[in-house]
Amino acid sequence: MVLFLIGISIAVNNSSHENQTAENPTHQGDHVLPSTLVISLLLIIVVLLTIYCLRFKNHRKALVTSVDKKIPNGFLEEQGEQTVVLLPRSPSPSKRYFPIPLDSLEEEYRLRSADDGKLFREEFNSLPCYYHHGSFEEASREHNREKNRYPNILPYDHSRVVMNHLDGHLCSDYINASYIDGYKEKNKFIAAQGPKLETLSDFWRMIWEQKTTTIVMLTNLKERKEDKCYQYWPEKGCWMYGNVRVAMEDVTVLVDYTIRKFCVQYQGSDGPRAPRLVTQLHFTSWPDFGVPFSPIGMLKFLKKVKAVNPSYAGPIVVHCSAGVGRTGTFIVIDSMIDMMHMDQRVDVFGSVSRIREQRCQLIQTDMQYSFIYQALLEYYLYGDTELDVCSLEGHLQRLHNTRAPHDRLGLEEEFRKLTNVRIMKENMRTGNLPANMKKNRVLQIIPYDFNRVILSVKRGQEFTDYINASFIDGYRQKDYFIATQGPLSHTVEDFWRMVWEWRCHSIVTLTELKEREQVQCGTRAKEKCFQYWPSEGSVTFGDYSVELTADTQCETFTLKDMVLTYRPEKKSQHVRHFHFHGWPEIGIPAEGRGMIDIIAAVQRQQQQSGNRPIIVHCSAGAGRTGTFIALSTILERVKAEGLLDVFQTVKSLRMQRPHMVQTVEQYDYCYRVVQDFVDIFSDYANFK
Repeated sequence: MVLFLIGISIAVNNSSHENQTAENPTHQGDHVLPSTLVISLLLIIVVLLTIYCLRFKNHRKALVTSVDKKIPNGFLEEQGEQTVVLLPRSPSPSKRYFPIPLDSLEEEYRLRSADDGKLFREEFNSLPCYYHHGSFEEASREHNREKNRYPNILPYDHSRVVMNHLDGHLCSDYINASYIDGYKEKNKFIAAQGPKLETLSDFWRMIWEQKTTTIVMLTNLKERKEDKCYQYWPEKGCWMYGNVRVAMEDVTVLVDYTIRKFCVQYQGSDGPRAPRLVTQLHFTSWPDFGVPFSPIGMLKFLKKVKAVNPSYAGPIVVHCSAGVGRTGTFIVIDSMIDMMHMDQRVDVFGSVSRIREQRCQLIQTDMQYSFIYQALLEYYLYGDTELDVCSLEGHLQRLHNTRAPHDRLGLEEEFRKLTNVRIMKENMRTGNLPANMKKNRVLQIIPYDFNRVILSVKRGQEFTDYINASFIDGYRQKDYFIATQGPLSHTVEDFWRMVWEWRCHSIVTLTELKEREQVQCGTRAKEKCFQYWPSEGSVTFGDYSVELTADTQCETFTLKDMVLTYRPEKKSQHVRHFHFHGWPEIGIPAEGRGMIDIIAAVQRQQQQSGNRPIIVHCSAGAGRTGTFIALSTILERVKAEGLLDVFQTVKSLRMQRPHMVQTVEQYDYCYRVVQDFVDIFSDYANFK
């Protein structure tokens, strides 16, 4: 470019000079000085442009070596090759943060969270990065470069996992994985990158050589249309990965994670070795950006990891995509919970500092760092509330007998903890819009924006995408339920539009159309729900017609079969309506059998109709609705695992919709129905 500009300036100058000589030879010397000035100015411009280009290039490099808050997961794609955004170098000397006693944890978390987490960012940025703590010679060798998913995330030589050499294979001892210590346990974990197609056999060889029986996977295979990890297991049957045979034994899909069990066997030159069972726990609820909304799912997942990993096993292999961000977050939460039990304090800053000496870049963002504190506070405040069904009866006796010395918290105190779940009014903007306010039956119970049910917008009509309804997670599936209010006279068409657009086949009604309620002078009847179904024949609401085809009276509920037709397209679908009549106008049902029966009937219908969302409503869509959903989730887990956690189930519901399970009586009813279920069915593996 520089030579090109100089060439142009000389050519222009020569041309001008020749013209001047032909026209007026006597003035040739007068133009020498201006020509020199022009050339000088052009050279100065060229030099300035060159300096600017070099500075811009360096600036782009600097961007790749700093944390970009808009990319919480920390991945960038540049020049066709994925790299991980490197952490900023912490100021030197780094500020020290000391261990926190457990009785100060809640206050310390509150202080750090203030001002949009300013102190969390300061603490995170004070962590040492240890860029030059060790060498990366093996990872940087020519033969090993293709084995690294990200060229700037490499294992240190001093802490890398060294595999056995394969005869005739140069650098066959290398894999992008590092040993990481637990709180008091050396090499408790192996932090690894997500396997690539080229490293599948290396990955399984490492699993075999390290005697690993538990793999923790913290990424999905694809996120934001980017490949994060190659699928390194067979969907069914078996597959050979180098010398390692991997056979799929069992898969269990739950709402936050999936458990896969493999039979793994090494095929040596002298014959096959004895097979081993390897369990992969795949956490699927980490969002594409940021961190999980709540730490409840992660804590349940961590407890499961601890439960399935035997004491004799080798290191737990933990991986995400690069093996640094989510991987480090999981490892630190595990270590700090161990520290809680052993020392009655936590030291997140010290823990992250230590493990960064073993693998660079562990914990990628301040969001991940603050999520660690959030998980630890959740664990400290609420502990482990999970019960085996065998201990349920004794637990209930303790809950109802608060006078006994050294007793656990009584029922009222346990429920009071649930009322501490903050109602996030700032996340109810859509429901509080003036155009939508009249669509809400109770102004205190409005869906959160992040999980509200969204309808299609009617052409030319604003705000027609809103209905007072929330998606709620089930035991195995996300968004398995829709919790909604009893329709008002002017929202019935929206109700049926929701049924149609979300292809729902099951509706559960937990209130009568009118019920008595207590007032100062006694009681009065009040509408709780508009009748949105036909008593006979068919009825039309806007674009939808509903035809009653069958009406069956069961012991505690009515079962109606209906055909819903979308008239503009003349298309129909079958809907089954379950109307529970066993809930008194004031209080709770006297026994649990009726509730168990309707939950079983709904589950059978779901299995036949394809497991689309179940619509559940009472009047406001919170108290009885929350109780039904809580019991459906709890009983499904009791059947599958023989475990229950009433407290965390209800707490999770309240984070998805305000006031779910509204009273202490409803909360107590959840426990009693589970006890009735266990008493009725000695074999609770399936509903009878």
